[in-house]
Amino acid sequence: MPVEIFWRLPTHGDGRKAHDRHTRGEWNKLPPALRKAPGERHGKADGFGYIDYLGQVARAAEINGFDGALVPTSGISEQSWIVAAALARETRRLRFMVAHQAGFTEPHFAAQSAATLQRITGGRVDINIITGGSSKAQRALGDFLDHDSRYLRTGEFLDVFKRYWKEGPLDYRGELYRIEKGGFKAPLRDTPLPPIYFAGSSQPAIDVAADHADVYLVWAEPVAGNVEQFDRVRKAAAQRGRLDKVRFGVRVDIIARDTEKEAWDEARRLFATATETSKALFNELGRDGKKESTAESAGAQRQWALHKGRTDSFDDLIVAPNLWAGMSILRGGPSCGIIGSYQQIADRLAEYVDAGASSFILASNPHLEEAYNVGEEILPLLGDAIAGLHNERVRAA
Repeated sequence: MPVEIFWRLPTHGDGRKAHDRHTRGEWNKLPPALRKAPGERHGKADGFGYIDYLGQVARAAEINGFDGALVPTSGISEQSWIVAAALARETRRLRFMVAHQAGFTEPHFAAQSAATLQRITGGRVDINIITGGSSKAQRALGDFLDHDSRYLRTGEFLDVFKRYWKEGPLDYRGELYRIEKGGFKAPLRDTPLPPIYFAGSSQPAIDVAADHADVYLVWAEPVAGNVEQFDRVRKAAAQRGRLDKVRFGVRVDIIARDTEKEAWDEARRLFATATETSKALFNELGRDGKKESTAESAGAQRQWALHKGRTDSFDDLIVAPNLWAGMSILRGGPSCGIIGSYQQIADRLAEYVDAGASSFILASNPHLEEAYNVGEEILPLLGDAIAGLHNERVRAA
């Protein structure tokens, strides 16, 4: 099965320092004292804004052989549909995986947006359906449904979304959505339905994945843990007659250098700069302040079980070869990171492919420079690494 590689776009900011002279994309975040008057070409005020920087990252991903780019969404990020529409006009073949939280719009608006963007881009749209974060985070966005109800909503949302595409006009009566003669005038036969990428580790999430996902996504863990997640989805999908419809993907940040030592040295350097605030957030991520993980997010619980909030020792967070569970201290979010030489990164990714993954969402800061680094140094090695593992299995058999 072909392997597809996406690069994450930094719609929430790239983590660069305001005084970095290369930080063109962070112009709007500079303090006034550091800004130059318009026309001073040696400064930041040359009309170059953050969307231009995102355009650079998207073009770098396309130039360096990535299949697509994830356009994330959150309460503090740029709006994913708008960013994707803007960047689609600056690229030729790059696919855009648009993150969309199911509760933010009615299914009709999402279907209309996706269909329009499909036509604008010539079919370069994928959709990453988000169910939501913790109840506290969701309430801040005006969403007061509990965890399981949010997954019920996501399942119905996807059901309506797909049926709009295939059945318009649509009549629908569910627990949360009701439509009478709605949607489009006719099925969208000439506009391809975007593939659905979906994540979640709780049983309600597994059920939604089995019903609707084209690609089930996980945060990177030691490979055996991700295999267990894949197997749960396979079993549920088989019960629904969709076993051959679901593929699997891994989301992971990386730190890659010429040598393993250089990569670990960079990770240790970043770890040394972590603030007490970031360490405290890391300690609580997935734990809800209890001794054990009791967070609503089963995915966050799984990641917390790997590191248990340890921030005193860098080495204690190494949970598998080249896999470091402290990445959340540096980047935020519940994620391990792969750290090593270019060949080691390719070898580790190949192990996930051997375990069943065929999609990856990769990222590294700063996103522009690392798109070149990863694209030039790692992607060319990945095919041989995958073939090598396959050949080993054949010989062992």
